[in-house]
Amino acid sequence: MTGLVVCAAVLALSALFGLWRMRRDGRLRVRGRDEGVRLNAAELGAELGERATLVQFSSAFCAPCRATRRVLEEVSDMVEGVVHVEIDAESQLELVRRLEILRTPTVLVLDSRGALVQRASGQPRTADVIAAVGLAVG
Repeated sequence: MTGLVVCAAVLALSALFGLWRMRRDGRLRVRGRDEGVRLNAAELGAELGERATLVQFSSAFCAPCRATRRVLEEVSDMVEGVVHVEIDAESQLELVRRLEILRTPTVLVLDSRGALVQRASGQPRTADVIAAVGLAVG
């Protein structure tokens, strides 16, 4: 009987964790500890966009990274002055640690000066990226 109760509790907790993770995955948000974070062209390995920069941390084995790349390229093509920069997380471990990148894809939205405006872990929706670019530009 105790085994059944433990099994049911583990299944319930797993389901709750899965639902929580699904709701947060790909959401662009601001974290308190991101305040004051600024990146420059040397750290990114590319020039900042005139209006905003979409930074994507990827890895070779990451399937959602390809879909995220398409979303970010679509938005950067749509909005003038917005640049998409993709960084291989495995080759930039110091930057990954400093920015607390815990998984790929992770997307950072920077304003024209390189200040971090919002971030997402997981694949963001196109509409959310466009809204974040609006915050960065405004």
